[in-house]
Amino acid sequence: MTDTAQIYLQTPEQFDLADFTPVLAKILDAIPIACLRISMTTNEAKTLGRAADALREICHSRDIAIVIDNHFRLAETHGLDGVHITDGAKSIREARKQLGKDAIIGAFCGTSKHAGITAAEIGVDYVSFGPLADTGLGDGSTASPELFQWWSEIIEVPVVAEGAINDTTLASVKDHIDFICLGKEIWGENDPQAALQAIVAQLG
Repeated sequence: MTDTAQIYLQTPEQFDLADFTPVLAKILDAIPIACLRISMTTNEAKTLGRAADALREICHSRDIAIVIDNHFRLAETHGLDGVHITDGAKSIREARKQLGKDAIIGAFCGTSKHAGITAAEIGVDYVSFGPLADTGLGDGSTASPELFQWWSEIIEVPVVAEGAINDTTLASVKDHIDFICLGKEIWGENDPQAALQAIVAQLG
């Protein structure tokens, strides 16, 4: 793993392209970002496609990778770099077959070490675990610092921390992760760039 975790940025669940794209571009110009993930709640293909095209241009012009949640057909047709699978290992083989060996394929595995190992064995490019604290959703289970430490020491596949990132949870995992996924942590703030810069400062 890298000495300092890299930033893996997640889009808001809903956004207006005209408003969001200049804000995103400004952030990408100011702060080193490894990857952007389109994580919109809509299942409207045209809406996702328009977002994919606009955000791909912004990212690729800055040599930043861009992936999308689950929709690997859209990833292929809109020239994205890959897909983030949110159902653990279930769709990895199908996504790899569709997108090919060079595509980025990651898998969110919740708090399950077993799901992570399975995804790694199938051949993902990264595994993500989370949330790091109780969000009031789901069954309340969280990905412990010990899980990230074990993974970083034993498994070669890069690991991402995502969900409920705050000063405390970040401090507990930052030395054991390759990437930190941030979305709601910054987009809900009045100044997303300043919020992100404050988190980056804690990673040093």
